[in-house]
Amino acid sequence: MSEGGAETLGAPFGVPDGVRRVFAPTAGATRIVLVRHGEAVCNVEGVVGGRRGCTGLTELGRRQVAAVTARLAASGETETATALYASVLPRAVETAELLRPAVGDGSARVVTRRDLSELDPGEADGLCWPEMVERFGVPEWDVDPDTLIAPGGESWAGFVVRASGAVRELAERHPGELVVAAVHAGVIESTVIAFLQLPRDVTRRGWARIVHGSLTEWEWVPAESRWVLIRFNDACGVPTA
Repeated sequence: MSEGGAETLGAPFGVPDGVRRVFAPTAGATRIVLVRHGEAVCNVEGVVGGRRGCTGLTELGRRQVAAVTARLAASGETETATALYASVLPRAVETAELLRPAVGDGSARVVTRRDLSELDPGEADGLCWPEMVERFGVPEWDVDPDTLIAPGGESWAGFVVRASGAVRELAERHPGELVVAAVHAGVIESTVIAFLQLPRDVTRRGWARIVHGSLTEWEWVPAESRWVLIRFNDACGVPTA
């Protein structure tokens, strides 16, 4: 048995450490479950959804998060969580509030953090997408990820650093704990790029379809300064219509 009481997978069969592919959870590691918000009004109305443009979830979005909450409550997989976070955008805050009954003992306060928000659109916030393109053009992020989306907004490269850094800070703030955070597709994609150390020339946007209500889980192993991806884009049971 390992220090944490979990048997190292493969050990009973004599699988040598040098070739083993699956390991037991690491004692003392922090786990972070990132939940993408449910479908949002700005998603279906074609509005740039920053702090002005986001008006919360659609009815489908609320049903999606309700399905996730019911699943987590039934499985008990987040009942030991010690904290519940959300970005400051209404669609994420509403998602976190709906998740609350399945997080810890159900009484967790939702802590909002601006650095967990989706890419800041700056002056494009609240515009419809055609109007945004007419005013500011289209940033060619696959060519130059340092281009700002609009005045006062972020670039793709800057966003990846900011968003992944926010999740890393949560792990450092909650050593050895389980944390749940309601965030955005871009934040989840940023963690994959940063934590798996993908080279810049292969980090084109949209390489993965991160769906509404999906779960992505990371384990932070401080003794080794590394991240382990436990699950990605898990949307089992989440309705799409």
